[in-house]
Amino acid sequence: MCRNIKTLFNFSPPATDAEIRDASLQFVRKLSGYHTPSQANEAAFNAAVEEVRQTARRLVDTLVTNTAPRDRAIEAAKAKARSRERFGA
Repeated sequence: MCRNIKTLFNFSPPATDAEIRDASLQFVRKLSGYHTPSQANEAAFNAAVEEVRQTARRLVDTLVTNTAPRDRAIEAAKAKARSRERFGA
């Protein structure tokens, strides 16, 4: 599951709230072992996702770097090329 969490820092345009929430959801799913929690655990699960989302947003917003932001389209093309090389066309 966590292989789906992508780097969100230092991109142009910056990471959206939806991207950060998706990464937070994947993280909490991995930690809890639940893809969809039971009704008994749903409130705790959703609260954890929200806490991780807030923390991740703060982290991404406060990190600093001297390098130029990476372009999302170029990074996506590189990932596709790696995938083709690994798995074929």
